[in-house]
Amino acid sequence: MEIQELKFDERGLIPAVVQDSKSGEILMLAYMNAESLGITLRDKKACYFSRSRQQLWLKGETSGHFQLVKSVKYDCDCDTLLLQVEQVGNACHTGSYSCFYRDIALSE
Repeated sequence: MEIQELKFDERGLIPAVVQDSKSGEILMLAYMNAESLGITLRDKKACYFSRSRQQLWLKGETSGHFQLVKSVKYDCDCDTLLLQVEQVGNACHTGSYSCFYRDIALSE
């Protein structure tokens, strides 16, 4: 697979689901552009595109909570990525290990 074969959206972004490579826990959802994906593949550290800051974002650059990339997969439609990582520290900016730590109650 070549990066050009992936289906980036109209803004040049593709969602990336991030999963702990050992536990299988989903850690976060981020977005990548072709440049951040290329950096991630080259350096084996997760690099994303910040939609709010409109710039590349090396995960852990300021916090020290890096994501060491073990594999990058893409889905059947070529429009979503799955990064399996070794998380160093916490994934969430709130201090939680995963960004998915809150529940919505299901109806009975």
